[in-house]
This record gives sequence, C-alpha cells and structure tokens, in this order.
Amino acid sequence: MISTAYRPILALTRGAIDESIHFGAFAIVDSHSNLLAAHGDPQAIVYLRSAAKPFQALPLIENDGHTHWGLSKREIAIICASHAGTDEHAATIKSIQTKIDVSETDLLCGVHPPPDAETAFALRARGESPTPVRHNCSGKHTGMLALARLMGHPIGDYINPEHPVQEQILLAFSGMCDVDLEAVTMGTDGCSAPNFAIPLRNAALGFARLCDPHDLPPTLAGACQIITDAMTSHPEMVAGPGRFDTCLMQTADGSIVAKGGAEGYLGLGIMPGAINPGSPGIGIAIKIADGDLKARARPAVALEILKQFGALTGPQLEALSSFGPKMTLKNWRELVIGEARPLISDLQTPFTGSEDQ
Repeated sequence: MISTAYRPILALTRGAIDESIHFGAFAIVDSHSNLLAAHGDPQAIVYLRSAAKPFQALPLIENDGHTHWGLSKREIAIICASHAGTDEHAATIKSIQTKIDVSETDLLCGVHPPPDAETAFALRARGESPTPVRHNCSGKHTGMLALARLMGHPIGDYINPEHPVQEQILLAFSGMCDVDLEAVTMGTDGCSAPNFAIPLRNAALGFARLCDPHDLPPTLAGACQIITDAMTSHPEMVAGPGRFDTCLMQTADGSIVAKGGAEGYLGLGIMPGAINPGSPGIGIAIKIADGDLKARARPAVALEILKQFGALTGPQLEALSSFGPKMTLKNWRELVIGEARPLISDLQTPFTGSEDQ
C-alpha cells in the first residue's frame, strides 16, 4: 500500500490513457528555513541513502583534512560521489589512498561490478574481477578512512556507528539539517556504512545550507563552499558518463548541486543568486515511493521543479531534454507510443525566472 505521504508524481501514457503512475513526494526549502513548496508530505521521514554523501564529507573538510592530505578538487568531489567505477574514478580514489597510506583492502564497502557498462565490459574482456575501489561508494569510504587517519583513530572498524568518525559525521549531518541527534533514524546503507532517515523538509534545508551557508560557523561554512565548489567543478567525478547528476551539474555550470541516492532519492541545491539577484540558496529533496529503479522519475520531476523555479534557462533545459521534464516514449521499432509527464501543479514560486526561459 502506498503511504499517504506520497502523491502521483509522474505518469506514463500509452495511447490515450495513463498506463503507469509513479508516486512521490518532495520538499523545497530556502536557506532561511522557509518551506517554499511541497508535493505530498514534506515531513515524510525518508532515508537519504547516497544523497547524504556531501554531508558525510563535511567533518573531513571542516577539520582541514583536504589541506593536511593535499587533496585536489577532483579528489574531494569523488569523496562525495556515487561514481561509475571507471578507470578515471578508480585512479582518483587510489590517489587519495596513497596520500593517506591505506589501500583498497581497507575498504569495508564490499564489491560490485562497475555501474559504467563500458568499464564493466572492458574488465570482463581483460579477465579482471571488480575490486572494492570500483564500488560506487569507495570514494565516501576512502574519505572516512582519511578522517580516521587525520584523527589518529583505528581504521579497522571505521563504519561502526560508535566509531569517532561516524559520531562526527552524524553530528555534522544533524546540525546541517536542523534535526536533533536522537531524532535521526539510523540504518545500514548498501555499502555497510551508517545511513540516515529524516523528514524531506529537513533534508532540503541541509542542501540549501550546503549551497548557502550564510548562517553557519565560519569553518563549517568554508567546508560547505569547498564541497560544493569541488562537486560543481568536477561533476564527472560525482556520478559518471551520461548519468543525471553529472549531466545536470555540467549543464548548470556551477549553479546547481545534485546528488542522488538509492531507492528513488534525489537531493538538489541551488546556489544563491542563481535564479535572480538576491535569491537565496534553495534545497530540494525528492523521494519516489517505488524506488525508481529505471531512474526515469527523479530526473523528470527535478527538471520540472527547476523549470518552474526558473533555475535553468531554455537552452539548458533543451540540453537535458533526454531526461525530461516530458519525454516521448517509443517502442523497440522507434514508434511513438506515449509520453512521460510530471504530475506537478503550479508551484507558485516566489522567484522570477530568467528572461530567456
């Protein structure tokens, strides 16, 4: 049974009827904690999954770990990533591991085939088996090891919720999202690290603050700026070739941060001034109730929201049109059989879009 927290959010038609409907919810919040718009229940408590990664990187950066270890922007970006396991991604992570004196055998994320199909094929062709460094969360885990090394703590159980690394991460996450520590629901992620469930509204606030940390302490605000700069400067590290997070950030040219998570989650941050002069930072947290296994609902919904808020120009939306908001559906013979369209009403945004919309 679909929770009452969720409402119809994306329809897929065949002929004249809606054949399938995704249910979902989202919350849109500015960096002053104002709820700007919502669909479904903005208080729905949902696991962020990998969308939490930029927040999980904060303690390392706030404690000046990037300077201590000499991390580049590319390396900071991949610590925040759900990367595709390409050779470039693997080499970047190994570079961090060399700097902090660990190896991929220290990773506790497990092993899976590279998400990038070409890389997976190349490995099979060479007769190679994937190793932990190809895991999409290996950057996050390497960042956790870097923090453990920086703090002088053992690395053998760095994913234990009671390890000082995880305690610092939880403290940073709860503070960014304005949720009491005791109110954060804990779970175990697919990569075995702790993960967090909080209301969509609070997660959206976290992304707004990440992009617009005007009211945060200076060291934390600086860490937010370093992370968002790294992610928007090197979006190819955050996801990978042809993937929505990467394509959106490349097209937005520094004005939007995007980080998806498993089971239909997507977090977005819009930089202050990106919509019009004086507009605040804005955070968006989206959850598709059925998990969005084909990853078609989140991009379409996100683009519809960004379109209505005036956060993307007409040419930018055209460049991203293969992801939505509306998509033509075709069969194997390339015959048009229907469309996918977001079911989002006028959000009545308080901002005026750019003139070339």
